[in-house]
Amino acid sequence: MTHLQWRVVLKMPKDFLKGVSGEYDVTVIGSGLGGLTVANALARSGHRVLLLEQHYKLGGMATWFKRPGGHIFDVSLHGFPVGMIKSCRRYWTREIADSIVQLKHVRFDNPMFSLTTGYNRDDFTRLLTDKFGVSSEQVMAFFDAARGMNFYDEQQLTVGEFFDQYFPGRGDIVRLLMEPITYANGSTLEDPAITYGIVFSNFMSKGVFTFEGGTDRLIKLMHKDLIHSGVDVRIRADVEKIHVEKGQVTGVTANGQFINTRVVVSNANIKNTILKLVDKENFAPEFVAETEKIRLNNSSTQVYMALKPDEQIDEETGDLLFSSTAPAFQTDLLLSRDITSRTFSFYYPRTRPEGRPRCLVVSSTNARYEDWANLSDQEYEASKLDLIETTLESLDRYVPGVRKKIDHAEAATPRTFQHYTRHALGASFGTKFEGLAVSRGLPAQVQGLFHAGSVGIIMSGWLGAINYGVIVANEVDALLLSKNTNPVG
Repeated sequence: MTHLQWRVVLKMPKDFLKGVSGEYDVTVIGSGLGGLTVANALARSGHRVLLLEQHYKLGGMATWFKRPGGHIFDVSLHGFPVGMIKSCRRYWTREIADSIVQLKHVRFDNPMFSLTTGYNRDDFTRLLTDKFGVSSEQVMAFFDAARGMNFYDEQQLTVGEFFDQYFPGRGDIVRLLMEPITYANGSTLEDPAITYGIVFSNFMSKGVFTFEGGTDRLIKLMHKDLIHSGVDVRIRADVEKIHVEKGQVTGVTANGQFINTRVVVSNANIKNTILKLVDKENFAPEFVAETEKIRLNNSSTQVYMALKPDEQIDEETGDLLFSSTAPAFQTDLLLSRDITSRTFSFYYPRTRPEGRPRCLVVSSTNARYEDWANLSDQEYEASKLDLIETTLESLDRYVPGVRKKIDHAEAATPRTFQHYTRHALGASFGTKFEGLAVSRGLPAQVQGLFHAGSVGIIMSGWLGAINYGVIVANEVDALLLSKNTNPVG
């Protein structure tokens, strides 16, 4: 008789903080582009930096996912101004900067007009004068006013009022000027005019750019540079608390483990940082009240579509396509579950020249979290299927017969973004403008506590996030080098 002996092997969970140091100069919470840039800049300056990311991948909203068949989808639709090249060359690497390429065909198609543009000042000047009948003097005055806006301007003038000064009663022009910026950072006609003017002027200088090779290659290159700079990078590291004693940061608890740190830079949502990660009694009551009043920006829905390997899309279809069936530009229509406006981003084989030759399309629409939050599982799945079906129907106008060409399609909702990024309400663009003042005021409340997340619309998007990371890194560097900061421990 044979006796079988069974051996039970218990698989212990991996310790993602194994080997972590007992003390750091700086701990960065979150690995969005702002957090990554803060960490890299401070490590290059000689500081001991720990980067903690709760997800299994770096990048925050700048991320991607893979599906069978060789399909790689970028999660966000990434278009940014030419300034990204300079910022990446200076604060990252030349290889990253040299991979930034221009999108030359930006299309608009709606009941008011249909056109293709290079999306820069010269081309828009031509369109506004020749196609929309505006005098060159008026166009020049508008561009100069937008370019002259800065952070210190008064904030009472709204975007809508700014347009009325130069193009009164011209809903078609408002649509041309506003739709791409709403797509880029969630701006509305009711937001302060400077949130529009600064971002719009950045795009108008040279046009719209993107990263060749996809977000997966970008983050891989950034991770490589972080390691080269000496950053201790940790994934699946969930920060539960930021510790403060006598008005100064002393450390963080992540995965149940306390880590000493002289400075904390949070790349998390500003409201989560103040109201959840830090005990409220460490802030002035009025500061907490201002934080609670911050409005979150809207979220998004996206549909990811991959064509079969032998199917191609004519590149004349465009790189970015702002498509709408709505008779006029209205913010409430852009956020409605009854979708009338979509932004299509077309990915051709040249987008990822090192990968398999695939054509992909990502459709994005602005959305409200509350419209998706309380659906039952059955309602939720049905709504996602409807989102996919209606998107394919819309895309068929530009890619005829697309249903038969599709190899894979799936949808993401505000609930998806909330789940993976932990952004409050699945916010795609951080907060409204008032979030910037609270973010900037954080170090005055607690010494050694900084924030470099997406706030105030201006500090959103890829370029805004990186530049805000640079600003905060310089302030942290100055604090660490000052005589007033004592070592922890």
